Amino acid sequence: MVKQMKLWWRRIAVIFITILTLGIYTPTNLLEIDADKQEDSSVSSSPDIEVTSVLKEPTSSYIVKDAREAYLEHLHEEAKELSLEKFGPRIAEKLENEFTAVILPQIEAVLNDFVGHSQDYKDIAITEKPSSGYGERIFNISNHSTNETLAKFHVRRENRPLEGYYFNFHYHLKEDGFQKHYKIGDIYWDKNTPPKWMA
Repeated sequence: MVKQMKLWWRRIAVIFITILTLGIYTPTNLLEIDADKQEDSSVSSSPDIEVTSVLKEPTSSYIVKDAREAYLEHLHEEAKELSLEKFGPRIAEKLENEFTAVILPQIEAVLNDFVGHSQDYKDIAITEKPSSGYGERIFNISNHSTNETLAKFHVRRENRPLEGYYFNFHYHLKEDGFQKHYKIGDIYWDKNTPPKWMA
């Protein structure tokens, strides 16, 4: 009877942890029972000690992973907001859907890379505001602890003969003195001249 109660409590713990972590972590090792250990063990508290040590480590690593993902989500949202601010209402009305579907995931991938390679992910921050008029800057990525600008995200207008206007999204890196263009993608505007940024 006691062994069955322990088994049920383990199953309940598994279900509870699975629900609590939204199914990301399922502690299947709590369900595995080593018959030899149970027969030899006369102290009833030793399985409980095992369970607590098993639970502590995944939960803390899950919290760290969750905090990093939450921070990345915040950076992604900020990148989107600054980009739409850069476009202004007239350009955003026409570009927002394509930008969100095609360009933004590429920007997010670069942000993920910077956060992933940083010693402390919270050092990575989006800095600078978008430039208006004909300026190219959308935002910069900086390291707070070193006060260095790591990357500059830009959008340039291109008038291609016989085709019309395109918006070329790209970024520059500190490693090469912000000289090289790392292409993110292009979005077609129209044959007519687009309005100024933030107009």
